[in-house]
Amino acid sequence: MTGEHDALEGVGRRGELSVSSLRPDGTFSRPVPIWSVLVDGRLFIRSYRGTEGRWYRGVLARRAGRVTSGSRAVDVTFTPAPVELADSIDDAYRAKYASSAYLAPMLSEQARAAAFEVTATP
Repeated sequence: MTGEHDALEGVGRRGELSVSSLRPDGTFSRPVPIWSVLVDGRLFIRSYRGTEGRWYRGVLARRAGRVTSGSRAVDVTFTPAPVELADSIDDAYRAKYASSAYLAPMLSEQARAAAFEVTATP
């Protein structure tokens, strides 16, 4: 494992992280706090607003950005989450956020359609 991969795994174990998409001018958008989960050591995020979510549209447009958690910032690539992992991602959200009243929207078809895998930019 690389240091950046280790950093992403550490970020994924926390309650939430902030996502910023890369803009065409090379700057980053305003960070948006979101939930993240790990599935087999891989980091995934979803937009509870589905494909209409503002941060989702920014990430989809460039597929690059930055995630931050605490003082750690990692430049990343966003790839649509594999459909075959959707149930495992659901299970990870259930396990990590079981006590939250906001869990149900993260398990909706709308959110499942707006999921990304987050990997450190090489």
